[in-house]
Amino acid sequence: MLISQIMTPEVIVASPEDTLRSAAQIMAEHDLGILPICENGALIGMLSDRDITIRAVARGLSLEHTRISQLLGTEAKYMYDDQTVEDAARYMQRFQVRRLPVLNSEYQLVGIVSLADLALTDSSVAATALTAISQPA
Repeated sequence: MLISQIMTPEVIVASPEDTLRSAAQIMAEHDLGILPICENGALIGMLSDRDITIRAVARGLSLEHTRISQLLGTEAKYMYDDQTVEDAARYMQRFQVRRLPVLNSEYQLVGIVSLADLALTDSSVAATALTAISQPA
């Protein structure tokens, strides 16, 4: 089964120039734990609620003045919409993540696939992925 068949296609994004407060408000309003960051339609990173609390709040950074771009670290991990559920499980295991942005062949963000999406499709694949994701890096 292809990722395009199980992913969530409605993706809420933020700009790297948005503030952390704005990102946190978006995440709260839409009950998100992770927020794709896009610039000119291209995915440039992912911001998590953990990034905001651990990397910003705990360090005393201003939520009003700190831009998302100041927290973005390594390149975002992603997959393509024509890859399989098994590919998603392998990527999640390798990167130790529970959600991956999904791009189309033009490198545009078209969805998000989560471990929960995998579980609804193939519980054994999801269970294997969860076991590997949960191991210390």
